[in-house]
Amino acid sequence: MSTDLEPTEGMETRELVHFVTQETRFALINNILQHPEQLPSMYELEELNPSVSDATVYKHIQKLIDAGIVKEVALDGDQRRQGYPWKFYGLTEEGRAFLEEHNLLAAEETLQRIYETITDKPEKMIKYENAPRPDGA
Repeated sequence: MSTDLEPTEGMETRELVHFVTQETRFALINNILQHPEQLPSMYELEELNPSVSDATVYKHIQKLIDAGIVKEVALDGDQRRQGYPWKFYGLTEEGRAFLEEHNLLAAEETLQRIYETITDKPEKMIKYENAPRPDGA
């Protein structure tokens, strides 16, 4: 199976695998996979990566977006609620296919089970986790 994901800026497939498996980027991909809706907000990604600065989390999400692995999805204006996030991050279809093709989704179910066992989430994290998400994202 071949994906439609074109390695960006002249990246070969091997380089793209290396790019997505860089420690912080791969952690962010895993955070997306383990999220109950597979659409965490930036706040949730930051909370799940306490040893990384918020700016670094944002920078690596942007790189994953630029590479076509991750997409940013937003709630329509009429669905937004004050005090809740409205931008979320998930895998693109091409990104998921690329990760699957290179056997980088093998731990997806395990990651979800681990996430479910996290009991000391801050109240804000629980609130954001339960925030409305865009349909069909």
